[in-house]
Amino acid sequence: MDDVFTSNAGPPGGGEPVARLSGVRLRYRRTEALVDVDLSLPAGCMIGVIGPDGVGKSSLLSLIAGARAVQNGAVEVLGGDMADAGHRRRSCPRIAYMPQGLGKNLYPTLSVFENIDFFARLFGQSAGERRQRIAQLTTSTGLAAFVDRPAAKLSGGMKQKLGLCCALIHDPDLLILDEPTTGVDPLSRRQFWELIDRIRGERPGMSVVVATAYMAEASRFDWIVAMDAGRILACDTPAGLLERARSETLEAAFIALLPQDRRRDHRAIEIPPLGTTARETAIEARELSMRFGDFTAVDRVSFRIARGEIFGFIGSNGCGKTTTMKMLTGLLSPSNGQAWLFGRTVDAGDMATRRRVGYMSQAFSLYTELTVYQNLVLHARLFGIPASKRAARVQTMIERFGLPQAVDALPDALPLGHRQRLSLAVAMIHQPEILILDEPTSGVDPIARDAFWRILAELSRSDGVTIFVSTHFMNEAERCDRVALMHAGRVLATDSPAALTHDRAADTLEDAFIGYLQDAAGPCTVPGDELAAGSSLAPAGVAPASRRRFDPRRMISYARREALELRRDPIRLTLALVGSVILMLVIGYGINMDVENLSFAVLDHDQTTLSRDYADSIAGSRYFTEKPPITDYADLDRRMRSGELSLAIEIPPHFARDIMRGRPVDVGAWIDGAMPSRAETVRGYVQGMHQHWLAHLARQAGRGRAAAGRVDIQTRYRYNPDVESLTAMVPGVIPMLLMLIPAMLAALSVVREKELGSITNFYVTPTTRLEFVLGKQLPYVVLAMLNFALLTLLAVTLFGVPLKGSLVALTAAALIYVTSATALGLLISTFMRSQIAAIFGTAVLTLLPAVSFSGMINPVSSLEGAGRVIGEIYPTAHFVTIARGTFSKGLGFADLYGSFWPLLLSVPVLLALTVVLLGKQAR
Repeated sequence: MDDVFTSNAGPPGGGEPVARLSGVRLRYRRTEALVDVDLSLPAGCMIGVIGPDGVGKSSLLSLIAGARAVQNGAVEVLGGDMADAGHRRRSCPRIAYMPQGLGKNLYPTLSVFENIDFFARLFGQSAGERRQRIAQLTTSTGLAAFVDRPAAKLSGGMKQKLGLCCALIHDPDLLILDEPTTGVDPLSRRQFWELIDRIRGERPGMSVVVATAYMAEASRFDWIVAMDAGRILACDTPAGLLERARSETLEAAFIALLPQDRRRDHRAIEIPPLGTTARETAIEARELSMRFGDFTAVDRVSFRIARGEIFGFIGSNGCGKTTTMKMLTGLLSPSNGQAWLFGRTVDAGDMATRRRVGYMSQAFSLYTELTVYQNLVLHARLFGIPASKRAARVQTMIERFGLPQAVDALPDALPLGHRQRLSLAVAMIHQPEILILDEPTSGVDPIARDAFWRILAELSRSDGVTIFVSTHFMNEAERCDRVALMHAGRVLATDSPAALTHDRAADTLEDAFIGYLQDAAGPCTVPGDELAAGSSLAPAGVAPASRRRFDPRRMISYARREALELRRDPIRLTLALVGSVILMLVIGYGINMDVENLSFAVLDHDQTTLSRDYADSIAGSRYFTEKPPITDYADLDRRMRSGELSLAIEIPPHFARDIMRGRPVDVGAWIDGAMPSRAETVRGYVQGMHQHWLAHLARQAGRGRAAAGRVDIQTRYRYNPDVESLTAMVPGVIPMLLMLIPAMLAALSVVREKELGSITNFYVTPTTRLEFVLGKQLPYVVLAMLNFALLTLLAVTLFGVPLKGSLVALTAAALIYVTSATALGLLISTFMRSQIAAIFGTAVLTLLPAVSFSGMINPVSSLEGAGRVIGEIYPTAHFVTIARGTFSKGLGFADLYGSFWPLLLSVPVLLALTVVLLGKQAR
């Protein structure tokens, strides 16, 4: 039987397949996602790829869509090789791809209309074509009344319909949907599949490939590909799989398809009835509500759960299940209402009650750097299990949850089912009486899921543990003693699965839930429940996507979308508009190299008129402010340590007598050397005033010419006569800030898309790399020029640094420079995968060269080795020259053209590097 399952049946019809894979292997570092996949997908069919999370479904679909690069083997789609960039470019308008995740191909701040319009622009549609097509799509999907609503404020089902509209805007021949209904309520799920069936009816030649973890959905597919551990288990029609597996359901058939060692210990789940004996109430919620600002996540939820009961919470993502669970564990304080555990009010500070609860979060709250054993020991310590009982309790958990072979493994190295059991063991380590489980079986294969439920049944029936579990799977909900159906923050009904099904006169619990959802929402407010009569999703004469290698319309589409998102993101917009200004104020006032009003005091051992005159010569300078005299060395040390004094002058005994007799005199100057450059400046001032006082004294005594000497050197400063640091620093700070902020924003714009997953739209649309890069860059060049105008205005008005040279020359140089800065940010983004890394990486790679090697502090000509090379090629060095030349020296184009050429050259070089390094496919 196993041999039959591991072979692939041929596709129906015998025609040319829409996709063919031969010997395909795919690795993510050490993880093999696909192993020797040989597969043919028939054209004109609805093909389902089934299997739990992590078996390679998404990897398979991304290869077929061209979103991921082929590593080994051959992938042919629509008659061509997907490893060939030319074929991908030609076939791109014929393929539509919806990646995994609710709204993963959408832009949250853009409205329904703006999202669809963005994709239409990428495929080269004119304004009239876009309006016609968007009207058709939104009407057919029930989104016409919500075209102005941001995508972030749509329900899960509406997001999936919007994603489908974006995918269908160009009438593809191949539609690829990666788990399109995960986390969506049953009603929206049903409406989604009805919409797909209608589209197929209007476009019978279109092929649809769907990945799903819901085995119940697979019965509607024409052809099924079952996967496990990166391998193809079987391909056949649903009826064919059921017949070959001798099973009544596709979930049972999938289990039968698994290798013998995987299904050897599997057996059907039998949960004994709870019984009718009255039981103590374990959990009670009454009018429980939770609001986050204007949003109500949980709205007056009430229910009661008996001790030992398995109570199910059923609902879509975002309906309030997790929030309710957190309020019951004390992790969140409710806005209204009350909750009780064993008759005691839930209180975050009541540790005695909280110790009676075990909580298993949706994301497996494990410490990935600790082994299985160390995780269990740590949680045993956290829950206060005595040291004498700790080892025995940990060993009991290891044996009970089947983890003996994994005690030394890290959680991330475990299969999903083992990680799930470890999370449950961690939640049970302190023997809680209530167990709260938030979607514990999401993405787990059916065998692991059934094994998990056997453990839950044993905990409930044998140990009397009350279990409160949320799930998306209706077959799991049917195993619960009672379930609460939840939608939009409210509980619609609570009863046993059989009673809920009977009350609605429904065939299944899912049908009953859909009935409750329709009653709650009403016929007028459920989008897509009744599709508009006469509306059509058939081709409407849409022009094919532009096949030009560079299309300004696609570039402008990305620039327009980036500008819209930026305008609606207050954090990024604030950083873009005032970040440079704030830093300019901080640096301008904080980094001042001028030495003025430094505190000094005198330790006068002479106490004569002449020694007093010497001290007065220093006190009369604008550079120093005199403090009370120093009494002794201990006083000097104390005041220098405290920072009260920056300079202490020690006048020796017999100072006046020795001066008058022409003997050598040593005057002590104690200088705070914590800042060496400042200390050197103070030393120079003191020496200068000392020489000035001696010359003045010599002239009074009639020895002026002898004291002054025969040569008199007069020093004058040509461009900064008062040697003010602001006049020197401000023109150098402007280039530094115009490099840092624009580069950082440009880098974040790309890395943010990588994190959110919307970068897939770039992979699978006709957009070229240069169009993408320039489209991303344009809004930030405009913002950078606004920053330049603000910084220049601050320099002239607030800091009083006059602009003596050509404003036109400075502005032209700034435009070239910020274009170079944003190009550098985009180049950095090609190496980064997270926004945090992008922020730190961009800050280091821009600030370090700008401050150290660009002439801001030391001239580039004074540098040596690698520092000199960096200074010569780094754009900031040349813009610093232009900025200081225009501000301080009154220079213009004719004087500064030598610095313009390196700036102009840097722009195409950086853009070319970015285009080369930016992948058009994920790797």
